[in-house]
Amino acid sequence: MQIGFDRAELTRILDLYGRMVAAGHWRDYAMDLGRDAAVFSAFRRATERPEIRIEKRPAQRNRQGQWALIGEAGMVLKRGHELAPVLAPVERRLMKLVAE
Repeated sequence: MQIGFDRAELTRILDLYGRMVAAGHWRDYAMDLGRDAAVFSAFRRATERPEIRIEKRPAQRNRQGQWALIGEAGMVLKRGHELAPVLAPVERRLMKLVAE
């Protein structure tokens, strides 16, 4: 079975992506829908590693939570059971970008 994002999750992620593009920070994205996880990657430039990855791993639902925010170096920045708190660090960075 393939893991994917539901409509509400994808809307939330693409809304954040659109605002980061409007702020001039992100330029490209990729989605990888696999057997174990659904991954949304956001890039500053198309030729480099993703700046962040948002992963949905339902197998982790009963442990640390199915959502993870992973940084450019591959380090887990935030984990949780709900999408909104996992996206919070990126939302805060967006507020700083807009304020500058």
